[in-house]
Amino acid sequence: IMSVGVLDHFNIRTRKLDETVRFYEEVLELTKGDRPNFSFPGAWMYSEGKPVVHLVDISQTSEQQKPDSGVVHHVAFASRGFAGMKARLSSKGLPFDVREVPGVDVWQIFVTDPNGVLIELNYETAREKP
Repeated sequence: IMSVGVLDHFNIRTRKLDETVRFYEEVLELTKGDRPNFSFPGAWMYSEGKPVVHLVDISQTSEQQKPDSGVVHHVAFASRGFAGMKARLSSKGLPFDVREVPGVDVWQIFVTDPNGVLIELNYETAREKP
């Protein structure tokens, strides 16, 4: 049986490596972890033991920083702790949008990382407190 499988990670090429690492650590509570010894600088950000965000530092290259996520509109995470995340984003002064998915028991939070990548956080309503 063939299957594409599930999303493994997404990659961001950035001129703001330190700021981006801080965002994923302090806002989304990902952890900077082990990364292969590539010939270029970067960081891997882990969630639940899996490196889900790969960052590549392009600040020492002539590559232009893209202003957003290009043709990819957003990246989504199945998340927990809806109320806590809203409080964290508010306390950090980060703008975010909260939506309820029509006909589905899911709440969403949308927040943008330092590179303009739109992050969607999905919360199963039955498992959350508003």
